[in-house]
Amino acid sequence: QVQLVESGGGLVQAGGSLRLSCAASGTVSRFNAMGWYRQAPGKQRELVATIASGRPTNYADFVKGRFTISRDNAKNTVYLQMNRLKPEDTAVYYCSYQTGAIWWGQGTQVTVSS
Repeated sequence: QVQLVESGGGLVQAGGSLRLSCAASGTVSRFNAMGWYRQAPGKQRELVATIASGRPTNYADFVKGRFTISRDNAKNTVYLQMNRLKPEDTAVYYCSYQTGAIWWGQGTQVTVSS
């Protein structure tokens, strides 16, 4: 069992920044990917970024150069630094932990105003 707790969402103006955090508890391995997905109203959930020890960090094209994912394995915590936010980044952001299955956090709302 893995539990994921996100924090750091909120309302920000376009061009601003936010930092999301996700703390994992339970049986967590640094070799399994942790990451972020997002889901906007009326759209499917989509990958934002993932990170795992020994593997390349993976970013969706629409966040490259603006978002940075990082991970503190000692704390079992993953972060998403989001810069130069756009209104189209508005979504619920979900933390994930992947083994053979995917564990999800409860989600945190990010709203970017124009």
